[in-house]
Amino acid sequence: MPAIKKTTKQSLLVTSAALLSLSLTAAPVVAADEPSPSTTPSATPPANMSTVGGARLGLPGTQADLGSGAPVLPKDVTARSWIVTDAESGDVLASHNAHWRLPPASTLKMLFADTLLPKFPRTERHKVAVADLADLGEGSSLVGIKEDETYTVHDLWLGVFLRSGNDAVHVLSAMNGGVAQTVEQMQTHAEDLQALDTHVVTPDGYDEKGQVSSAYDLTLFARSGLQKKDFREYCSTVRAKFPGETKKDKKGKVSRESFEIQNTNRLLTGDSDISTYQGIAGVKNGNTTNAGATFTGVAERNGKVLLVTVMNPEKHEHNEVYKEAAQLLDWGFKAADKITPVGELVPPRSADTSTQAGSDPSGSPSGSASGTGKGSTAPVAASAGAKDGSSGIGIALAVAGGLLVLLAGSAFLVNRRWPLPDLMRRRR
Repeated sequence: MPAIKKTTKQSLLVTSAALLSLSLTAAPVVAADEPSPSTTPSATPPANMSTVGGARLGLPGTQADLGSGAPVLPKDVTARSWIVTDAESGDVLASHNAHWRLPPASTLKMLFADTLLPKFPRTERHKVAVADLADLGEGSSLVGIKEDETYTVHDLWLGVFLRSGNDAVHVLSAMNGGVAQTVEQMQTHAEDLQALDTHVVTPDGYDEKGQVSSAYDLTLFARSGLQKKDFREYCSTVRAKFPGETKKDKKGKVSRESFEIQNTNRLLTGDSDISTYQGIAGVKNGNTTNAGATFTGVAERNGKVLLVTVMNPEKHEHNEVYKEAAQLLDWGFKAADKITPVGELVPPRSADTSTQAGSDPSGSPSGSASGTGKGSTAPVAASAGAKDGSSGIGIALAVAGGLLVLLAGSAFLVNRRWPLPDLMRRRR
């Protein structure tokens, strides 16, 4: 099916605006199925899934409308669920079981960060109590936080994003009034984002009965988080120094050294069997027994910004989730102008439809201090200022914030387009 031309899209704006206006005021669409009573997902997607973002997205199987000259989708993608979207327009370029409710693993930390990042300035310090680290799941990924040690909020977020530290998540949750309150706030935020496939049980994504999300919802979390300057910084940081344990020598001299942590996102850092992806700028990976490998990434090439989410590849080879994500991104960059979208990423219910989303062009969250901090915690970010020679390659990620020039009366376009503000640059 040929791609829709821009002129055709513009002619439908007024009609679409009216329809969307009605849909935003109507009762919300609810995901078709309740969370499974088991943490182990079925091998077969349900016949009826949520239709948030479009009816095609509720259908099982692959959804794509390839226009003339569009490349075919990669044939060796084995993930149970995946989605490729334009991060700015919200167009869903193609998907496979986009609304299948599956265990999310640590990709759920994107929702955790998007919910809590605005609450604490990065310079705030917190002394860890024994209770802060209670109830960590067995085998949890840890950054190495020690009780009775003091950390800045900046340290803790580095632990969350780079090492996927469940210990850092629990400390931040304790600062926020506890795990139960944090889970409740995450669920409320997910509902505002219209991420209706998501049921939050733990703030860190650890396998628990009934905890599910979807490729569609995880993409919504990433897109929302990327509106925040701190979120963009942390998710694109390649490596950083993290405070170690305070020690006292025989003479009574107290010292505290730091150790290096590296991002576990292999498209950002590279690995023995995979290269750093050209144009990558985050976002988050995960892996648990029940979820398998999960990953959401954002990348830019030639002014096009794409988001990809891949959940649970059936092929269990090393770094398979990143390899499949890279294939889908490659396809998306080649096909973006040669396909007809099969759906869209919906705006938050609370979005101000009179202006573009992301009210602050800098993307700075309220209550969050600027700067990267000093001393041992200064990160090596995938940015124009990075000079450490880390494995960052690619075209500059620089998407200007602020308002777009809109057609008069195009309320649909205002609601639908959500341009990413100044994504961090990556270059040699």
